[in-house]
Amino acid sequence: MKFSIKKDVLLQNLNAVGKALSSKNLIPILSGIKFNLSNEGLILSASDNDISIESFIKKEELESIEQVGSTVIQGKYILEIIRKLDGKIINIELLDGIKVLISCGNSEFNLNCMDAGEFPNLNIEEKKEPVILKKEDFKNIINKTSFAVSTQETRPILTGINFKINADKLECISTDSYRLAKKFLTLSNVVNENINIVIPGKNLIELTKIIEDNEGEIQMHIFSNKVLFKFDNTLFQTRVLTGTFPDVNRLIPSSFELEVKANANEFYNVIDRAALLTSEKDKNIVKFECDNNEVIVSSNSPEIGKVEERMMVEKNDDKNIKIAFSSKYMMDALRTIESNNVILKFNNEVQPIIIVDENDNSLLQLILPIKTY
Repeated sequence: MKFSIKKDVLLQNLNAVGKALSSKNLIPILSGIKFNLSNEGLILSASDNDISIESFIKKEELESIEQVGSTVIQGKYILEIIRKLDGKIINIELLDGIKVLISCGNSEFNLNCMDAGEFPNLNIEEKKEPVILKKEDFKNIINKTSFAVSTQETRPILTGINFKINADKLECISTDSYRLAKKFLTLSNVVNENINIVIPGKNLIELTKIIEDNEGEIQMHIFSNKVLFKFDNTLFQTRVLTGTFPDVNRLIPSSFELEVKANANEFYNVIDRAALLTSEKDKNIVKFECDNNEVIVSSNSPEIGKVEERMMVEKNDDKNIKIAFSSKYMMDALRTIESNNVILKFNNEVQPIIIVDENDNSLLQLILPIKTY
């Protein structure tokens, strides 16, 4: 194997496949990135058994191909070396099948490498009729739901995002059992089968990091135990979680006693300041109280002190409410609001609080209140 390539081209693709490297992996070969050079181009592959990523660099993007071949190079070192090399063109050559020579300008690295034959078959498959989404829509739906997945492994199914597809409707839901995020969008193609799968949230977050902000599309190839995402020159495969995602729609009230409309940015800042005197061990509790068209947000910590914030809002009723909730959860929900105004829907101090974007009915956030009154 011997070839030359521009530094920025190689680094961009290494950064993408590097998302599948795990420092905790007990299988040595999986700490490496596989380089497979053919006359068609260079395929970079990495896997941690949870996600697998392949990136294809076409021969037109390579400076030269002198000898085809394949090897596996330690991911941690190759990424750092390429990142820090000072020069535009990088030369890589496999020596005797056991060492790789990396040279650029006045720098030369001689690295031990591993046998490509030991690298696992990633079993990357495609379907004839994938689900097709715009990249922008996909990133948006993940960014607005992934924060609510559970970080606790006690209920593994809640560490994922539930994807439901019916005809041309995609609905994504996440919950950690204290809050819920739900968003749907209309697909450009009709899907013939009903789909209900749960994909690990952390894998989807890593995926959004390598999807470039352009107008392209992303394909979802969905199987019973895995999903392949295909976009640009990259293939990203993730396992799906086993188990049944809870039916959370029954938690969402169908009617409300009170709706409060507030300026989203102002309300976020009010919560942010009120949260300064809260503590993690006490669930970052703030109290929310309506007094006619004025809202009072307060927090009280015996060890630290007390804060009280006031702001004017619009209400659909003259009813008032006193309720308490986690400031962290409320701020996470408010970050997904893109309109100027946010609408908060209440029934009483024990039923869920619903947060919606004034101009986007495809997005819904739910927070369970904390009983203090």
